[in-house]
Amino acid sequence: MAALQKIRSKGAILLLVVGLALFAFIAEEVVRALSSSRTESRQAVGEVYGEKINIQEYNDLVDEYTSVVKFSSGLENLTEEQTQSIRDQVWQTYVQNQLIQHEAEELGLTVTDAEVQDIINNGQSPLLAQTPFSNPQTGAFDVQTLNQFLTNYKAMKDQPGQPAEALEYYEQIYNYWKFIEKNIRSQQLAQKFQNLIGKSFIANPVTTQQAFEATHNEKEICLVALPYSSVKDDEVKVEDKDLRAKYEELKDIFRLDEPTRDIKYIDVTITASKADRQQIDAEMAEVAAQLQAEGADIANVVRKSGSIVSYSAVPLRRSALPSDIAAQVDSMAAGTQKGPYLNAADNTQNIVRLLAKTSQPDSIKFSQIGIPGIDEAAQKTADSIMTALNAGVPFDSIAKKYNQTGQETWLTSAQYEGATLDEANQQLIKAISVQPAGTTQQVKLPTAILITHVAERRNMVEKYDVAIVKRPYDFSNDTYNKTYNDFSQFVASNKTAEEIEANAMKAGYMVKERKGMFSNEHQVAGIASTREALRWIFNDDTEVGEISEIYACGNNDHLLVVILEGKNDGKFSTLESVKDMVQGEVLRDKKADVLLERLSAAKDIAAASKITGALPVDTIRHITFNAPVFVSNVGASEASLAGAVTRSANGQFVNNVKGQAAVYAFQVINERKSDIKMTDETKKSTGEQVANMQMRSASRFMQELYERAGVVDNRYIFY
Repeated sequence: MAALQKIRSKGAILLLVVGLALFAFIAEEVVRALSSSRTESRQAVGEVYGEKINIQEYNDLVDEYTSVVKFSSGLENLTEEQTQSIRDQVWQTYVQNQLIQHEAEELGLTVTDAEVQDIINNGQSPLLAQTPFSNPQTGAFDVQTLNQFLTNYKAMKDQPGQPAEALEYYEQIYNYWKFIEKNIRSQQLAQKFQNLIGKSFIANPVTTQQAFEATHNEKEICLVALPYSSVKDDEVKVEDKDLRAKYEELKDIFRLDEPTRDIKYIDVTITASKADRQQIDAEMAEVAAQLQAEGADIANVVRKSGSIVSYSAVPLRRSALPSDIAAQVDSMAAGTQKGPYLNAADNTQNIVRLLAKTSQPDSIKFSQIGIPGIDEAAQKTADSIMTALNAGVPFDSIAKKYNQTGQETWLTSAQYEGATLDEANQQLIKAISVQPAGTTQQVKLPTAILITHVAERRNMVEKYDVAIVKRPYDFSNDTYNKTYNDFSQFVASNKTAEEIEANAMKAGYMVKERKGMFSNEHQVAGIASTREALRWIFNDDTEVGEISEIYACGNNDHLLVVILEGKNDGKFSTLESVKDMVQGEVLRDKKADVLLERLSAAKDIAAASKITGALPVDTIRHITFNAPVFVSNVGASEASLAGAVTRSANGQFVNNVKGQAAVYAFQVINERKSDIKMTDETKKSTGEQVANMQMRSASRFMQELYERAGVVDNRYIFY
């Protein structure tokens, strides 16, 4: 009891302590939640309808599509441009699928497994033609071939001890098929949604009749054009209020899907100095001498020269050579050399030594048996195989004895030209390229002996054994350091955007401008490897007027500094960023007012043709409502003329048509109503055309969905 009483006497203090402890617990949970939320946010590559996709999920989609591209194209590696293109395609597909799925869920649209299987069974999707499951006779998709593959794939997966290479190959084909199957489902859902929208557009009898007449009824006019160029810019006055009014009028075409930034920047391209060029010239002269030396190791000389074109002892077709080198070899004799000479197109010094010209097949069908080793035992085995073959034993049966297929394979020039070949592959290609059809021979490689049989040789072409030394005029480290230090000193001495702009020209730099830049452009000012600069530009913490650090970018041959000029996180481009376009529209409106005022007094074509700035009278025939009128005098197609002429009566004079290139006065001098009557068939086809036109006019529905979905693209943070 004493203890209880003691606790009660301290009740107020205990409540405070418990309260503080509870607050600390809650605060800790809040901090954890906020921290987790921030981490999740930092990992979000994008967002659609509030649903985030994190970087790992996105990378998985990119990896999936990359595997598909590599498998279908046969490429082992992709360039950075190809990889970036894949990322863009994956993002666009992901967003579109999310938009469609969101709408489909609200409408109750689904695609069942049975529907997908029915599409596959009937070969209805164009995607199926891109699969390897085709009928050998027709080339068309064959579901039986697919089913056979799936059966074999399952059997291989279930049976242990299968060759790793075969399993990997089957896995690639299976993954490729699952990708196709997934996309068939997505496309079917999108098709259902589009069909639902399309069926809501129906042509009524009135619009069908009007469309029919607009196609078949024609008019002929005499036309006078007063081009806008006949009024000088300084004859009209453009005020800020005019620009603002026109901007508001056109505002919808300036709608943005993503935030934009306005920047100014200085891009310094680092180039070789005079001393650098002289050093390279001296080194190339020495290389030229080495190539001409008796007994020269050509491959070694080229490798050490710094050439961006490697040497292969395998003769190549002319088309496989750099274009500027290909232009040289035709006029050269075997054993001769050209260079060093400058190729200004790619800023390189070049040496070309033509070792030989030869006529060789472009395609070779051959088979092979490999014997490991080059010792006496291996040679004995090779000799015994040759003896058996000469005695008439089939090639493939001997190959099977050595656990090889002996299968005939086609080798084309395109398969190895441009590839880096090791010594063994070079020796093999050189050997079979000169081996007569129908013969068998031994080819001794560094670590093995091959028995090769050439079955066919096709398409004899001229090939060149040519050593190429192509050396770019690269800058030296000294040149790089001097360029960087000079630029760094300039930036450090000019601490504000105003100072940089004021002093750049005097220091030999040029300040350039870019308005309305999007984060999904991937590069700043078209310069490669500017990801860090892009992140800085779109970072929320970067303030307008702030100057970036100096970024080393490009192929380490550019220095870039950026000034953030403006931020636009709204839904429309700012007036400032589209000012040139808006000003052009206002100028045209003002000039149109001047020219229409001049035309207003004209009562006929003759009077209109005498107005200052008028072009000669033109006659235009076969005018219908459904096509713009091409005015050859001004070189423009004018939709407004088609509408004005169609609604004007025969003989009527009109002097107030404003077009894109001029204002116009015209008189209808003839009209022809078609004798063709609308049949049930033409009524149906015309109605379908009208509905299709209406559907096309409503095709912006995907853009509307995009705007409503609150799409956020943060990929620039990660790539």
